[in-house]
Amino acid sequence: MTTSARNVIAAAHRIVVKVGSSSLTAPGGGIDVARVDELVDVVARARLDGREPILVSSGAIATGFPALGMPHRPRDLAGKQAAASVGQGILLAHYAQRFAEHDLQVGQVLLTVHDLVRPRGYRNASATLTRLLSLGVVPIVNENDTVATSEIQFGDNDRLAALVAELVRAEALVLLSDVDSLYTAPPSTPGAERIALVTDTADLQVQTHGGGSAVGTGGMTTKLDAAGTAAGSGIPVVLTRADLAGEAMAGEDVGTYFAPSLVHRPRRLLWLAHAASPQGEIHIDSGAVTALRERHASLLAVGVTTVHGDFQPGDPVLLIGPDGEPVGRGIASYGGQEVRAMRGRSSSWLATEFGPGASREVVHRDAMVLSRRRRRS
Repeated sequence: MTTSARNVIAAAHRIVVKVGSSSLTAPGGGIDVARVDELVDVVARARLDGREPILVSSGAIATGFPALGMPHRPRDLAGKQAAASVGQGILLAHYAQRFAEHDLQVGQVLLTVHDLVRPRGYRNASATLTRLLSLGVVPIVNENDTVATSEIQFGDNDRLAALVAELVRAEALVLLSDVDSLYTAPPSTPGAERIALVTDTADLQVQTHGGGSAVGTGGMTTKLDAAGTAAGSGIPVVLTRADLAGEAMAGEDVGTYFAPSLVHRPRRLLWLAHAASPQGEIHIDSGAVTALRERHASLLAVGVTTVHGDFQPGDPVLLIGPDGEPVGRGIASYGGQEVRAMRGRSSSWLATEFGPGASREVVHRDAMVLSRRRRRS
């Protein structure tokens, strides 16, 4: 891999650094002071050097559950939210104290993915983070686990970090883990080789397994998804071990570098693909699948077979093929009840029923993101 590729990381002015629970806390929960302090030193040095780091930090639940006398990470939603409520305060207090030793202030920003898919929430979050950076503050972002529901399972903030990087127009994203790099197989597997450069996550041939550590929820799959999201919006990414954060931010040859895509998706399609929560499903026949994939066509009512959910016009929906596999996501032109009534109908029927000016498309091609085709073994 060329040095110039890594140079973009070293030259990045605004940089998002994401660290997971397993890199911040002890195996049995609670803060690992030495590891947190080492990370703070690296991020503080970047800020004092004139860069604008944003720290996306997991660890609230893992920090909070031992403080509440829980023997292990809670599995129920209320227990997770209680632990997050206590742990977030403990974690932020520690960050504030350690950054203060560098004469730096921190600002807490708690988000959910739903905050970022609504235009008003997106603008507010962007404005807040931008203002904090302009004031010399180190923003510390975490998912708002105390009010989130399924979001707690989004992947230990990996996806949130990628979305924040796009939100603030970051010039680099560093994903810190307990593994030093991406490998062709789990690192303990004989013959596993380090992958230093990824130019397209769709072309990766790697084995990933596991659903995170005992104190975290992230796994390699979520990190690859996050890297693909950021790279797809033109942001270079480095994935490496937490104790190599300084080397990664300096552009040294550590971890795995994900090259930014030369063709960037429009922002609304990026959010549709990676952030929006589908409000329903539209199942389509094989002819419609071919039309979408081969001709890049819009989805017409004639190709719809079944509809699930009471979504409204403008809501994101999943498109499901006849084999039950996702074909993509799209923004519905009609509500669920209307799509049920028009499924299998021709465009001429729609013109008669809804008027000649009515949209012919159930989902327009410009409001659609197709999934990658699954490789057949």
